[in-house]
Amino acid sequence: MVDDREYLSRDEIKVLILKHSDELPPIIIESLIEKLEGRKITKHQLKAILNRVIEEYQKSLVEPGEAVGVVAAQSIGEPSTQMTLRTFHLAGVREFNVTLGLPRLIEIVDARRTPSTPLMTIYLDEEHRKSREKALEVARRIQLTTIENVAKNIAIDYLEFAIIIDLDEGMMLDRDVDLKTVAKALDKIKGKGGEVVVDEKHNRVIFKPPITDYIKLRKMFERVRSLRLKGIKGIKRVIVRKEKDEYVLIAEGSNLAAVLSVNGVDCTRTTTNNIHEIAEVLGIEAARQAIIKEMMSVLEEQGLEVDIRHVMLVADIMTSTGRVRQIGRHGASGEKASVLARAAFEVTVKHLLEAAARGEVDKLKGVAENVIVGSDLIPVGSGMVELYMKWRGGELDKSRA
Repeated sequence: MVDDREYLSRDEIKVLILKHSDELPPIIIESLIEKLEGRKITKHQLKAILNRVIEEYQKSLVEPGEAVGVVAAQSIGEPSTQMTLRTFHLAGVREFNVTLGLPRLIEIVDARRTPSTPLMTIYLDEEHRKSREKALEVARRIQLTTIENVAKNIAIDYLEFAIIIDLDEGMMLDRDVDLKTVAKALDKIKGKGGEVVVDEKHNRVIFKPPITDYIKLRKMFERVRSLRLKGIKGIKRVIVRKEKDEYVLIAEGSNLAAVLSVNGVDCTRTTTNNIHEIAEVLGIEAARQAIIKEMMSVLEEQGLEVDIRHVMLVADIMTSTGRVRQIGRHGASGEKASVLARAAFEVTVKHLLEAAARGEVDKLKGVAENVIVGSDLIPVGSGMVELYMKWRGGELDKSRA
């Protein structure tokens, strides 16, 4: 048995803290273990610390009846009016644009299928993260390379019904592509009767599709220009950037499932700003975390202080059904149980007509619907409580308090 005046060992501190895992969330438990590790502390002192932490945590919890939705909307909405409306360059990279401020916040809460500036942050595994050359190897495997990217000139020979591709040696070297790679890609689309001629002397490939129609030849020309040679579909450009003591890839475009399967990529840290892609590949919990992270980064970048719990509430509402849905009439607001609350948001007549046709009943449990009908008490805060009082005269009176 440990004496109250003896200093506790690291393991004893951990065991005593973990006993309160039912009363405190994991993040506070972890933080306590980390902060108290290596400190000289007695059992009595540790007990006092734990009691204080539990007391403060319980005080910080939301009280029953608190209008958390209204508070969250006001807490996010008011500072958001000070946001800028510009699209910024990614820090230190002129070529990449990244949507920030109010447009990005709107994109997130509207649950847009594709962001206006899709970006991926690709972390590398132990073998590739320390060397720039190895990071570039992974970047080349990821970056989409088409015939247009490695060609000096692509022309149509209308007399011979052929497409002549003059390749750029420097670009081929940079993208790690050779004549055989180009010829192999063209072989897949040449069709029956088509021909691919490789001219190594002039670094040229002549493609003769089985076409004798000028319009079809023009369409084939466009197809040849955008023909994929290597890389991942959707990833237009990849740059290598040093962050702290490792190399990280920043990609313009997004294709999370394909990038995670590339050799050299650290699957545990790689992410995208496309919320729907995260939900499809990693699941709804990961999408919820991405919404919180993206919203907080937008607010922090603008220098706005918003408590993370308000943002967490928004993320919970957006993902509570198991899919990512917007905060709007096609999502959370349009799927409210209350007819009057739905009608108050948008397309009033449509909601009222559909509800009347279905014979819906509004139980007036929310704020909006009670305000609309002019209710004297709204079932929020103290309005949720029914209080029975016995007067001196012995009569029983029921009132809302």
